[in-house]
Amino acid sequence: MTETKLMKGNEALAEAAILAGCDAYFGYPITPQSEVLEYLAREMPVRGGVVLQAESEVASINMVYGAAGAGFRAMTSSSSPGISLMQECISYMAGAELPCLVVNVNRAGPGLGTIQPGQGDYFQSVKGGGHGDYKLIVLAPSSVQEMADHVFLGFDLADKYRNPVLLLSDGAIGQMMEKVQFHAYQPPRVDKSSWATIGKPKTRSRNYITSLFIQPEQMEQHNQKLEAKFRLMRENEVRFEEMNTTDAEYLFVAYGLSARICQKAMDISRAKGIKVGLLRPITLFPYPSKRLAELAPQLKLVLSVELNSGQMVEDVRLAVNGKVPVEFYGRMGGMMPTPESIAEHLETLIKYHHDN
Repeated sequence: MTETKLMKGNEALAEAAILAGCDAYFGYPITPQSEVLEYLAREMPVRGGVVLQAESEVASINMVYGAAGAGFRAMTSSSSPGISLMQECISYMAGAELPCLVVNVNRAGPGLGTIQPGQGDYFQSVKGGGHGDYKLIVLAPSSVQEMADHVFLGFDLADKYRNPVLLLSDGAIGQMMEKVQFHAYQPPRVDKSSWATIGKPKTRSRNYITSLFIQPEQMEQHNQKLEAKFRLMRENEVRFEEMNTTDAEYLFVAYGLSARICQKAMDISRAKGIKVGLLRPITLFPYPSKRLAELAPQLKLVLSVELNSGQMVEDVRLAVNGKVPVEFYGRMGGMMPTPESIAEHLETLIKYHHDN
């Protein structure tokens, strides 16, 4: 049965967590994602889950470690500075192969910055904000509907790969209200008895959860095991959306809120006869590099649009590998570009590259 509601992005995410079978949520309030904790604190205990406001972001992510290690579906959420504090434990969880969902409702930085939306956490999210060699599957919603849908997907992918999944949203999508549909969902039965700390039956040895391997040979072997898993993610979990790319001579690349703005900018440019398309990465890791490389030969210019000083643009350049010029357009500090300003910037770049 499908149910339609008008909800904030943060609230839709929280409701989806309950419907997705989240057993435990641990978090700490921070704008612009506090509604997640508030909604879950009100709704989740009466619907069979556990919610605890921890004393800090560091405490909350370590509680997620404990719950995930015991085989429960666990999650936390925060915004940029809070996610920074969680990086050490996120690395531990990736190393210990523990599934969980971490939500970052990105605000502008650096430092405490502002409560307005930003995309300055791209590097932290996709390159590994903590120490060591590890990866997170990173989902980037661009609507309230995807704020909900990516929770179900995120938990399923976390269980599939025994790895933390990061949902990277932003303050605007978290706060905006849109219609959202919730479909019937049954959490899959996942046998975690081979690794979770759920008690030792007589039929098997004890389960140990650790990311510590003192002998370098063992540590390298463990890293190689993780790398094999990350390769499977790259092969099987790339997700993206493209619009008007069939005849495109120019291409916007943008995710999340920026992609929504670029969609209107694309319409403005096409009305002027400029054949521009849009590629929206839905997974920031694994990144749709292959699709960008396939599109590159037909393009004259690629424009990466972001709410930062230029981060994803580096992955765009790596993907096209010099086959087409890649330019960047961004706003920072919580400021957002208008569709008109993006379209105008594209026209300026087209003229520049034509003249030079």
